Amino acid sequence: MPVVLIVAVTNPAWSKSHDVVPKSNNHDAIIAACVEKASSGRIWLQQTLMALRRQEGGWIGAEVRNENGTHDLGPMQVNSWWVPRIARLIARNESEVRTWLRDDACFNVNVARWIFLSALRDTGDFWKAVGIYHSPTRWRQIRYARSISALMGNR
Repeated sequence: MPVVLIVAVTNPAWSKSHDVVPKSNNHDAIIAACVEKASSGRIWLQQTLMALRRQEGGWIGAEVRNENGTHDLGPMQVNSWWVPRIARLIARNESEVRTWLRDDACFNVNVARWIFLSALRDTGDFWKAVGIYHSPTRWRQIRYARSISALMGNR
């Protein structure tokens, strides 16, 4: 099942007929449009992805080095740890995937969506899935989920 989901999520990034988000000075509008499209009309998912995006604070072209040597890429700050896994799942090379995560807002948002929805499917727990999006470490998951909850107005 995850292979089918990731292929559906990432197909636009390499398809010759994919939707190319035009370069613009208004990156927030581009990212918001990607979130809206990735949410497929599900308001709860759109609100979740927008809260994740606000918390992460990334941008198109972002490549932020972490203390552990990984990098957070693009608007949703998808960790470079995911690059090899995604590359295997979609049968593309790691360099392409890393570039798409960094520079293609919609690819980045769709991968973030896939990470979150996969965690939600695996756990059946919304807030745990939010935490897993951020970290495999439980205490970091809890802290992150609380931050997202506050951003979503749940405090």
